[in-house]
Amino acid sequence: MATAAHAEPKWWGGGRSPFNVEYGKLMMWYFLMSDTFTFGAFLISYGTIRFSQNYWPDPNHVFNAFPFAGHMNLPLAFVSLMTFILIISSVTMVLAVHAGHHMDRKGVIKWMAWTIVGGFAFLACQAWEWTHLITGEHTVLIDGKLAELSTTVTKNPWGPAAGMMHEGHEVMTPGPVAFGGYFFGITGFHGFHVFSGVIINIIMLVMTINGVFDRKGHYQMIEKAGLYWHFVDLVWVFVFLCFYLI
Repeated sequence: MATAAHAEPKWWGGGRSPFNVEYGKLMMWYFLMSDTFTFGAFLISYGTIRFSQNYWPDPNHVFNAFPFAGHMNLPLAFVSLMTFILIISSVTMVLAVHAGHHMDRKGVIKWMAWTIVGGFAFLACQAWEWTHLITGEHTVLIDGKLAELSTTVTKNPWGPAAGMMHEGHEVMTPGPVAFGGYFFGITGFHGFHVFSGVIINIIMLVMTINGVFDRKGHYQMIEKAGLYWHFVDLVWVFVFLCFYLI
């Protein structure tokens, strides 16, 4: 009786992924896809409100401050620094994953540590930006000229109509409630993702130092953490485009 020369592969029999990828990595991709829908919904909602309003803040005036330099006509300089920090942290994560593929424990430790430093640096920059927007001084256009206005006078620069004092006269300007709500909401949601990524990276670093992945014989967890970190960096590109450029 003839027998089959080759047995058919049992794709769903367990032990082998039907997508030819490790299970944990596949689940990470599913999570990132669902998170993409969440960020996408937020940004689409923001865009809908943004282009339905006649008045909207000019990002060149709102985001023109720099730490210890005040408003020195440096539009988007600080947020460009924040973006650069995230890009560099993404590069160090790539190097950490690459070191993991070669079972280079010291390399993983070094590059993961730098990635964590980059994450904390970004969060520190975002904390300064939020503090400045809420409590700092801002420039607005009055009769075609820029004027410095302190939030100690405006009290709520992102509220409804806010009374501002300029050269002894009160100037009423409409407070962009939608802009403030969306900006703090979406950038805060992204900041939470960055903070979560930093915590995950710290855990991965501790596990690497303790030799957990060497005993397992692979560094796949570093690669999964890298997928999440790259996603956070990619989302920032769209946040940067929507809030700081348009």
